[in-house]
Amino acid sequence: MSSAMTDKNISPALSAEEIISWLRENPNFLHDFPEACDLLDPPRNHKDQGKSVVDFQQFMVKRLRADRDGIIEEAREIVETSRANMSNQMRIHNAVLLLLDAASFDDFIHVIIMDIVALLDLDIISLVVEADGNDIPHINLPGVHVASAGTINLLMNNRKIVLESHINGLDQVYGGGAGLVKSQALLRLHIAAHAPDVLLAFGSRNPELFQPGQGTELTLFLGHIIERCFRQWLNLPPQS
Repeated sequence: MSSAMTDKNISPALSAEEIISWLRENPNFLHDFPEACDLLDPPRNHKDQGKSVVDFQQFMVKRLRADRDGIIEEAREIVETSRANMSNQMRIHNAVLLLLDAASFDDFIHVIIMDIVALLDLDIISLVVEADGNDIPHINLPGVHVASAGTINLLMNNRKIVLESHINGLDQVYGGGAGLVKSQALLRLHIAAHAPDVLLAFGSRNPELFQPGQGTELTLFLGHIIERCFRQWLNLPPQS
């Protein structure tokens, strides 16, 4: 291959003046490609070179500090989230123990409506049972509300659990305590094949305590325990 052909395939090197001219026309280059700073050897004595010379060392130090602060903040959030998850898990486990220690069916309902409220730092918990009349067999107790057939499915839209924030509580769900509720978790309980639907409602005055997208594993676990306890107290067969 001749030297002439080789020279045609080699791009001419850019001069310093051309590079500076291009950078003037593209002032956001380093902003868009900060990794380019790692390729540069910044001036050591910029004060002797005029006020217009940027101290790249200072820029890179600031960037490294920002990266460090970002990593520290992410680590702090991970630790706080882990602690919160552990705390919630412990609360749910303690709630399960209270349910298992109930001495009677009335005591079991009292644990749900009263004791678990304080344990989970909520404002109200209620049970909604669908029925045709005002009497609910075996569950004519405070904190249990009657709703017409289809109400629960209307609220749940065929979902097992619903989390909502910035809401106003419904009288059909919370009765006289509806005014307290600004966020809620609604959990459908399947007690037995021929038993009416039951809704377990967790309400909080904190409008952001429950939000769509939050993890629901612990709440669903608690719901499964309550379903099984209901079947035992009401002498219902286990779900197939």
